[in-house]
Amino acid sequence: MTISSSLNSSVAGLNVNATRLATISDNIANSGTFGYRRAVADFQSLVNGSVNGSFSAGGVRATTTRIVDQGGSLVTSNNPTDLAIGGRGFLPVTAASAVGNAGGPLPVMMTTTGSFRPDASGVLRTETGLVLLGVPASPDGTIPAFPRDSFDGLEPVRVSLNQFAGNPTTEVGLGLNLPATATEAGATGAPFDLSVEYFDNLGTSQSLDLTFTPAVPAAGSSNQWTLTLADSASGGAVVGEYTIDFDPNRASGGTIAAVTPVTGGPYDPATGLFTVNAAGGPIDVSIGQPGSPDGLTQLSDSFAPVSITKNGSPVGNLSGVEVDENGLLHAIYDSGFTRTIYRIPLVDVPNSNGLISLSNQTYQVSPESGASFLWNAGDGPVGDLIGFAREESATDVAGELTQLIQTQRAYSSNATVIQTVDEMLQETTNLKR
Repeated sequence: MTISSSLNSSVAGLNVNATRLATISDNIANSGTFGYRRAVADFQSLVNGSVNGSFSAGGVRATTTRIVDQGGSLVTSNNPTDLAIGGRGFLPVTAASAVGNAGGPLPVMMTTTGSFRPDASGVLRTETGLVLLGVPASPDGTIPAFPRDSFDGLEPVRVSLNQFAGNPTTEVGLGLNLPATATEAGATGAPFDLSVEYFDNLGTSQSLDLTFTPAVPAAGSSNQWTLTLADSASGGAVVGEYTIDFDPNRASGGTIAAVTPVTGGPYDPATGLFTVNAAGGPIDVSIGQPGSPDGLTQLSDSFAPVSITKNGSPVGNLSGVEVDENGLLHAIYDSGFTRTIYRIPLVDVPNSNGLISLSNQTYQVSPESGASFLWNAGDGPVGDLIGFAREESATDVAGELTQLIQTQRAYSSNATVIQTVDEMLQETTNLKR
């Protein structure tokens, strides 16, 4: 009984070391596979104990585990949609074969890295058929609310649908100096004109034509101007008129003292803004706060536009996309503006080592991993999303080769035990001769 238990135990030793050899060979074979996570074999003893004073060998068994929570180092690339994660978390992906199939939600898998490029339909996918999933942005670039405890709000990321777009102007900032001498008695009262370009809802160039008219008193200085704004898209109609008084005192001389609207939206002294209704929609015009040297000033004898700013841009073609550290996918246009088109959330589970491992370095949720949750990249427990980067294999070739030597020796030792048991059984058989 004791001799046979030794034989069984050694056979079990051969089996578990063969299993360990399989994990080592898999790790070494994938030492160049991006995003690969190591597989390990753990041994557990089987104890039969002593029976009637004689010890019976129990043996050993092996369980294999993939160490998903230990990733490889990151390397840079030249593709903006090569994605990796600087820390914890997974990218949501689906199979390319499932995209376009009607009848139910997409099957969602998770991966830690991928080289995504647009296919003929503009869908970002890898060469192995993994399609990146994200939350589409609203037309104004904001991300709507989406469920965090399920994948219902995710859809394949497409970039070709946003190839041609414009960005209307909604804000204009005026930074200029008006001549104080123009409001003194005896001045000509001639107005000063300024044209500010803006872009309407169709990306067409329009202009706000500004006229600054000084109030000339009979004596002294009025320090007062009338600002008129005309919209070229409305046929030159006046969309706003404001009376602006400047402070002549020593402490804050030349800054705005008060703004009185004649027509147009009210002036907000807390923000220095008023709103005019152009043909394409409202535009916020910033002229500065009372007492502030920013915006409009009245100093010296020169008319000097020093800083005219605005948002918006003409219609442009999509020239590229980039992903920022918060998981926002931005479309970049050749006209000089960017627009947020998707958010790529990161998936997290309580026990990543309990995930089900699939092909192509992908994983699925299991009862052992716990339920999934979608985080914004850089929030909570998940890391930043990094573009122009890939995650290398987690295999340490030197360490695997060291384990290979140990496994070979252990396998040989078990084979030697079997050989010894065979010789002992042979000796027992020879007793009958």
